[in-house]
Amino acid sequence: MDYIHLNEMAFYGYHGALKEETVLGQRFRASVSLAVDLAEAGLTDDLKKTVNYAEVFDVCRSVVEGQPRKLIESVAEEIARLVMEKFSTQVKGVRVVLIKPDPPIAGHYASVSVDITRGQFV
Repeated sequence: MDYIHLNEMAFYGYHGALKEETVLGQRFRASVSLAVDLAEAGLTDDLKKTVNYAEVFDVCRSVVEGQPRKLIESVAEEIARLVMEKFSTQVKGVRVVLIKPDPPIAGHYASVSVDITRGQFV
């Protein structure tokens, strides 16, 4: 299995369980990995034989910058679902890591995140 990785895409969204998160919003970072067969694309140098990662970026942006959700688990799930749906002929599996760098939690930490995998991802 081969992989395409989109690393630490940055977005601004309004997700969170607390009211201030849905009013003020905050930064989010998403990393998405796609399990695909890249052999033919590599041999032919043909964009039609791979997944256009600009389109994957657009899917991620539409979800993270879109409808507010209470849970980042829900945001990650929606990204995975849409990627698997839109690129169903090429993508065999998807891994989504959604990072919330600044949740309103008292204390010192780098971030909180969820990491989900859907489909075949070896």
